[in-house]
Amino acid sequence: MASVPSLSASIQQRIADALGADPLLRRSDRADFQANGVLGLAKRNKANPREVAQQVVESLPMGEDDDLIASVEVSGPGFLNITVSDAAITRTLAARSADGDRLGVPAKAEPGITVIDYAQPNVAKEMHVGHLRSSVIGDAIAKILEFDGETVIRRHHIGDWGTQFGMLVQYLIEHPHELDHDADESGEKSMSRLDRVYKASRKLFDADEDFKTRSRTRVVDLQAGDPETLAIWQRFVDESKIYFYSVYNKLDIAIADEDIVGESGYNDMLVETCKLLEESGVAVRSNGALCVFFDDIKGKDGEPVPLIVQKADGGFGYAATDLSAVRDRTGNLGARTLLYVVDARQSLHFKMVFATARRAGWLTDDVKAIHLPFGTVLGKDGKPLKTREGVSTKLEDLLDEAVQRAAAVIREKNEDLSEAEVAERAIEVGIGAIKYADLSTSLGRDYLFDLDRMVSLTGDTSVYLQYAYARIQSILRKAGDAKPLAHPDLPLAPAERALGLLLDEFGTTLASVSETYEPHKLASYLYSVASAFATFYEQCPVLKAETPETVENRLFLADLTARTLHQGMALLGIRTPGQL
Repeated sequence: MASVPSLSASIQQRIADALGADPLLRRSDRADFQANGVLGLAKRNKANPREVAQQVVESLPMGEDDDLIASVEVSGPGFLNITVSDAAITRTLAARSADGDRLGVPAKAEPGITVIDYAQPNVAKEMHVGHLRSSVIGDAIAKILEFDGETVIRRHHIGDWGTQFGMLVQYLIEHPHELDHDADESGEKSMSRLDRVYKASRKLFDADEDFKTRSRTRVVDLQAGDPETLAIWQRFVDESKIYFYSVYNKLDIAIADEDIVGESGYNDMLVETCKLLEESGVAVRSNGALCVFFDDIKGKDGEPVPLIVQKADGGFGYAATDLSAVRDRTGNLGARTLLYVVDARQSLHFKMVFATARRAGWLTDDVKAIHLPFGTVLGKDGKPLKTREGVSTKLEDLLDEAVQRAAAVIREKNEDLSEAEVAERAIEVGIGAIKYADLSTSLGRDYLFDLDRMVSLTGDTSVYLQYAYARIQSILRKAGDAKPLAHPDLPLAPAERALGLLLDEFGTTLASVSETYEPHKLASYLYSVASAFATFYEQCPVLKAETPETVENRLFLADLTARTLHQGMALLGIRTPGQL
């Protein structure tokens, strides 16, 4: 693995050495880069900024000794407009190209351990559109952090505990064959069985007082660890996993069984968590409940809003489970960063949980705990996406519809593909379209779920990116004996320069995403790359270029573009078909 310094990093260093201060370098529309650090330095030294800028220009290495910088112009009150040489662009890209899948992107110097909590469906309940964003965003962030060198531990905090399981378990005891099935049955059939049992048990619970009493007794048995009750509860969990895996398989997200640690996984820690909080004075009893109070968190009536760790009846709330999870993740797993990809409605809950954990000493100064809140998926009416009946849209239905829409687009675009090829690509395009629409939206914003726009070949869509990749593969197939080969001695056309400078920003973009946990920055970058390639393709003939060397150099640029798109989209969890 060879780390390749970006052009901006190299220029930053050159200017900093000459200036003796941070050059405040940024991209510019007047040149390749602009350095604004001269003004601050001149002001501190009470000097003329243009004169200081000119001195910097004269001390910069340029020409035969160092061809990184082609020219520097002093503009305005003392800005430095810097143009990189064509040779430096091509040479840097060649080094990136030689570094395999990493494309010259360095791994983090001091990686740590991050636990990321995402994709949290509920046992015995159907997954709906509300589960989409946590799953897609969490999967992308985990992939990007791993690429950055971080040790990532995934946690899927499924809802697998609670009073409703008393009702479900009791019903199955009295109707023992309701979940029976063949070993290889589909997730859809698993969900159908679970849904049937849930509705039947709920109907009986509401209508039959004796069944209600037996169900409540069964909750006590479950919490006490009764073997028969636990065994039947486990059947519900296992049946739900068959369904979960089938949905995540459609969504092209890998879920490992060992990463599923639901609410029940922390049951053995709950009593101790409450004891530690109460003994330390972090939590106090209020009307029989164990609560944590905060000076800055009050309700509309001005009264403090507590975090309830244990209810007055002795039952444990979500807070006890989440605090126990913090203890486990920092104490047992050694995490130094905890990420929670959970919707924005839980912001206050996590604020209180993190503050409590810090008071208790479970989150120390060297541990970050970050809630990554995300907005809502909206329908075309601008309201949360629901069916005509007013219930949340099933996630599987959305995925299936996206694949169908994608198949229609592919069929119309390429009539030469067989139906089997259309079906295969439709999955990659349709699922990619849903993921990209989600990931190209900044986390906190709501976004409109519009499949017609998502599967469009134009605009900021994954299909546009996939089509750019497929077009490059077509060019490479038609190249014959010509091979992608960098020629640093060749001058670059403006569209070649623009594409080359953008390709060099891949590592910088990933570093920013890893630091801020904002995958939309990577999506935006990839769209810029695809757009720059479209301009390059329009303005710079590749296979019909003037000389064999220019053909090879443009094939090289096209190939590196494809590899950058492929790697970037893979980190977002999106496939890149070689033909569309």
